[in-house]
Formats: sequence, structure tokens, C-alpha cells
Amino acid sequence: MAFSTPSDPTWRWRIVSNAGELVEESRQGFVSIAAAVDDGRARVRALDIRDASERTFPYRRGRPRGR
Repeated sequence: MAFSTPSDPTWRWRIVSNAGELVEESRQGFVSIAAAVDDGRARVRALDIRDASERTFPYRRGRPRGR
């Protein structure tokens, strides 16, 4: 995942598990989202992590409202 904030407009990457837990975040900022994603992918390969966590589904389907 790549993100940017209003207080720091540079792009950074964030590695999260399938459960949504933070694994690692870049310290370096990148000028473009593409550069951040490329560097983040390289870091994931270097870490060689096998994510055994279960994916969470924060949004459940419910009945349509008003019916």
C-alpha cells in the first residue's frame, strides 16, 4: 500500500498483513506513488514473509435499508 498525507505530501509505502496489521512502513518519502510502490515491492521480496494470518472482512453485506 502507498500513502501520502496533507502534512507530508511525499509518498511512502506500508506493508500490512492479510489481517490488516502493520508489518513495516518506509521512513523515506518518494516523489511519485509509482516509486513508493516499486520500493515497497522490493522490500516485501527482501523480507520474504509468509503471511499466515486470516483476512478480515470489515464490511459485511447487510439487508438494504428501508425495505
